[in-house]
Amino acid sequence: MSLNTLWFIFIAVLYIGFFVLEGFDFGVGILLPFLSRDSDPQKVDAKRRLMLNTIGPHWDGNEVWLLTAGGATFAAFPHWYATFFSGFYLALLLLLLALIARGVAIEFRSKDDAPRWRSLWDWSIFLGSLVSALLLGVAFGNLVRGVPIDAKMQYVGGFFNLLNPYALLAGVATVVAFTLYGAVFISLKTDGEMRQKAHALMGKLWIASVIVLAALLVFTYFQTDVLARLGADPGVIPIAGMAAMLAAGYFIRKRMEGWSFVMVAIGIAFALVTMFMILYPRVMISSLDPSYSLTITNASSSPYTLRVMTIVTLLFLPLVLVYQAWSYWVFRKRLTTESRMVY
Repeated sequence: MSLNTLWFIFIAVLYIGFFVLEGFDFGVGILLPFLSRDSDPQKVDAKRRLMLNTIGPHWDGNEVWLLTAGGATFAAFPHWYATFFSGFYLALLLLLLALIARGVAIEFRSKDDAPRWRSLWDWSIFLGSLVSALLLGVAFGNLVRGVPIDAKMQYVGGFFNLLNPYALLAGVATVVAFTLYGAVFISLKTDGEMRQKAHALMGKLWIASVIVLAALLVFTYFQTDVLARLGADPGVIPIAGMAAMLAAGYFIRKRMEGWSFVMVAIGIAFALVTMFMILYPRVMISSLDPSYSLTITNASSSPYTLRVMTIVTLLFLPLVLVYQAWSYWVFRKRLTTESRMVY
């Protein structure tokens, strides 16, 4: 295996890790105004604090996966980074603002007891989570579909080129899947009334997710070159991903929350794996001419750079994985509105 291929896989793993770990964080944020409904304002605040405390120990660490993926893209495939971040500049700026607003809101909402103060930050969390999920889906949808790139590796389209029907459907699918993921996570991490409300919503969200993801799958065969890349039978991984999402519905009905969470996580992960399978060995597809596409060869850094990066990654990545796994183990217990609240 060449170092170019190895780093394509490393970057894919980083993005997949971000979607799997941050996906339920976004889902919790999207559900914040809905699962906390109550006639008593104090109970509303207590429920929102409970929801935020389920992700409190993890959300910032989960976002590091996106930062690392961006840094790895810059170092391993600088032409990919340059074309992607310049062509998607406005969309990525909006994504950055949404992530900043969401992060600031999570940390600041409990600094003051004033209802208006907390309401402001709660809606910032909701909008930041919703916009982030939508834009990430749109961005990856465009990567699979292809964007106008010329012979100089420059994006020659505009912002509205990115808002095509396929990419928007990918964005909606991401929002719906993350919302389901968040509901499953809340049911797994809480007890009492919040757990019951999350479980009651999971079935409806699962149906919506299956419908939207099925539509996206059909649309993918018409809007991308998946037939040429993977064939009519896409292989084990895409089929396993779809099977996992269907199996999630069974476990939701059986109230087996742990397995429901695992199935949704596998479905999201395998959807991203499928996307990278369609891309390889390309990293950005040109819709103007296939020969203009950026690949792991013409977009990469020098072999020496890739060797040094590989050594550093193999030394430190296991430590990061062990630390993050340990943090999830430490904060594994269920929470209730009577638990100690931080956020």
